[in-house]
Parts: sequence; structure tokens; C-alpha cells
Amino acid sequence: MIVHTSIATTSDAASWEQALVDAVDFLTAGQVVALPSETVYGLAADALDRKAVARIFEAKGRPSTNPLIVHVADEGMLETCAASWCSIAALLAKHFWPGPLTLVVPKKPIIPDEVTAGLNSVALRWPSHPLMQAVIQRFQGPLAAPSANLSNRLSPTSAEQVCAQLQGKIPLIVDGGSCSVGIESTVVDLTGSIPTILRPGVIHRGVLSALVPSIQMASGVMDPDEGLAQRSPGQHRQHYAPEASLRVCRWEDEPSLLGRMEHEGLDPAKTCVLCHERFPSSPPFMRVSVIPNDPEAYARALYAELFQCDQLRPQSILVEEPPSKEAWDGVRDRLQRAASGW
Repeated sequence: MIVHTSIATTSDAASWEQALVDAVDFLTAGQVVALPSETVYGLAADALDRKAVARIFEAKGRPSTNPLIVHVADEGMLETCAASWCSIAALLAKHFWPGPLTLVVPKKPIIPDEVTAGLNSVALRWPSHPLMQAVIQRFQGPLAAPSANLSNRLSPTSAEQVCAQLQGKIPLIVDGGSCSVGIESTVVDLTGSIPTILRPGVIHRGVLSALVPSIQMASGVMDPDEGLAQRSPGQHRQHYAPEASLRVCRWEDEPSLLGRMEHEGLDPAKTCVLCHERFPSSPPFMRVSVIPNDPEAYARALYAELFQCDQLRPQSILVEEPPSKEAWDGVRDRLQRAASGW
């Protein structure tokens, strides 16, 4: 069913307040609302309402085996959701909340199975974006909110990008400007004997290990078995993908890049290039985007640049391989999952 999608601005105090009122009204009525966060825009619904949560999956076309992150904005909501809160959870929350870190912990029965893919754990995050915090606090309850995109497609970092994918599927998009982080949160699983990073982000292993030396990365980029629930969102091999074929590769100079493209049968005039260190000239390529050679700045720009490329309907998008340092883990993860081909 096609619904009318409104876009609420937050450019001044009056529009901010009206956006809060509208968002909370829709959420209270069991509807879904696209909200800005510091990571990416989220598609929010009442985390304790099964029917509301089902509308998230319907709008996104999301498989039921892919759990949702529950967003809180005070300790009372945290206690509502978490059955237990270990010392490591408390330590990480003290240092990184509010912020782009999600912690997977045992859940309380009040959290519907639809949120957690039937698992006995729940992924929790306390976002730092002031508008997201304000909505949660005004709503007075936790919100389930995956990225506000079609399943497996690019996560949006602006209201315009949400609209491009979900217009006609949801009633309200709150425009809070561009996201300051730009990729999804780091996810740490604390339900096992060893703290494990299930999804890397801008809070990377090097930073986390300073507080929790035993923390490890989940091994491999394996597809979950068909029908098997995932511990965390973002675990599919193919994820965060533009419509165009995306390939990550390394080149020494423009002639070597063109030679490789010729070997692969790719037309430079139908190819967009994203680079951070070795810059080919714009002609003969459809588009050349230069992203800062800094992991946080790169993450902030990545999805927006991929959206811009997709608008041109290229045959392919070539992305210069990012560095192998830990600070780039989140960027490499998103590109690896978005890539097809090489």
C-alpha cells in the first residue's frame, strides 16, 4: 500500500518542536518514522509493539532473521530491555555512550521476538544525536531502528536519501541534516565468554582493546545459514550495496587502472571512481570522487558519494582499496559487503 510521505524540517525552534510532536504522534499510533542519528538515518518504531516492529520489516523488505537495534535514552529504558548488565557493558557504555556503539546483551521477555529474530539477546544503543534523543525521551520508551533504507541497499545519511528509497512506504521523514559519523555503529557481543566485535565501525578494535584487552573480531564474512537468526544486523555478505556493481581494487596510476578495466570489459565513460590517494583524471571516467584519506572523514562521506554515483546510473563503481589499519576496519567492512565482482 502506498502512503503519503511527509518530510518534517528542523531548521528552527518551532519546526523542531513540530517535528517532535509529529514523530511521537506517529510512533504512539504504532507507525514507523525515519529519524536522523549520528550514524545513519534510522527507521524507528516502538520497540515493545510487535505490530509496529512488523511495519519496519515490511517497509524495508527485511528478512525476519536480521535483528534490530533498540535505541534508549536513559538508564530506565536500559533496565527495561536488558536482563543483565555485566561490568564490561558498564565500562564500554561509560566511555562510549551516548554514541555509535551497540552492545548485545541478554534481553528481558518484554522485548518481542520480532526485534531479536527470536534470540535471547538484544542489541542496545544510546544515540548521541540530539533529535533522536529528544524523540525517544518524548516518546518515553525504547525505539527499534535499523537503517532507513531498503534491505541490503545503501544506508542513508540525509533525509533526501531516505526519501529516494522509502517515499510512499512510510508516513514521516524527519530531516535533521547530514549524519556526522556516516556509517553504522560498532556492534559488540557481550553474551559469550569473550567480548566479540560483530560489526566494526568508527569505534574500532584498537580503541576498544585499550579498555577490554580480551576483545576479538568475529571471524570471516560468512553468510548466515539459510533461516538462521543473526546475533547482529549487518552480517550478510551482500549488504550496504549501491544499485551499480561496486568493485574494490588497487591501482598504481591511471594507465594501470585503465588497463585493468579494459581486461574486465568495463567502459570508463560508464564508470564512477572513488579514490583517496591515487587520483585519476575525470575524463574519460563518468565521475571521479576524491574522499579524504582519513578514516573518520572517509566514513562520513562514503554513503553520500555512493548515492551520488548511483544517481548517474553507471555500469560500475570502482573504489580505491582503503588502508589495512584498524581505524579503517569499519570502512573496509562496508565496502567488502557492498562489493560484487573483483
